[in-house]
Amino acid sequence: MMNNYAELMFTEAVAALQKEADTDWRFRDSYKHRTKDKLGISERKFIESRRSFYVASLSENGWPYVQHRGGDVGFVKVTGPTQIACADYRGNQQFITQGNLRTQKRVSVFMIDYVQKTRLKLQGHATLTAIADAEKDVVDLLDLSPPAERVLVIDVVALDWNCPKYIPDYYPPEVVVNAVKQAVVPLQEEIASLKARLSDQSD
Repeated sequence: MMNNYAELMFTEAVAALQKEADTDWRFRDSYKHRTKDKLGISERKFIESRRSFYVASLSENGWPYVQHRGGDVGFVKVTGPTQIACADYRGNQQFITQGNLRTQKRVSVFMIDYVQKTRLKLQGHATLTAIADAEKDVVDLLDLSPPAERVLVIDVVALDWNCPKYIPDYYPPEVVVNAVKQAVVPLQEEIASLKARLSDQSD
C-alpha cells in the first residue's frame, strides 16, 4: 500500500496556506479516497509511454537538484507493483544525483504529456546501481542501448495526477509528421486520381 499523497506532502505549513486560501476543505475531501495500493493500468500506460521525465533529489546540505532523464518511448518501465526503473547512461560526470542518493534516497519525479496535457507526480525512494549489481529481473526489462552504466530504480510511495492548467502546446516530431501525413496523403491520392482522369480524357 502506498501513502496518501496529501498526508505525505501537505505539511502543517502547506495546510495553513490552504486554509488561508479556503481550499483546504476541497483537498481534504478529494484526496481522502485517492490512496492506491499499487501503480494501476493508467499509471503504467502513462509512465511507459514517456520519452522523458524529471527527477529531483536532495543534497547533503539541503539543496534540491532536478535532473532530466530521457530516451525512446518505453525507456522507463514499471518493474513492480510500486516500482519504476530506467537505464542510466553516461552523462557529464558531475554525479550530482548519484551523490545525493548516497545520503538521501527520497526523490520526486515529474512526468508530463504535452499532447494530452496530463501530468503525473511521484514521490519515492531511489537507488542508482551499476548494471552488474542490479537485479536481473529489472535489467531484463530495460533497453540498455546506448550502453548504460547504471540502473535507476524508484520505489514509489505516493502519486498524484496533476491538473492540465497552463501546460503549453507542444507536439513531438512524430506527432507532427503523422498529422501531416494524414492531411497530405488523401490530397496526393486525389491529385493522382485527377491526373489519371485528365490523361484518359486527353487520350
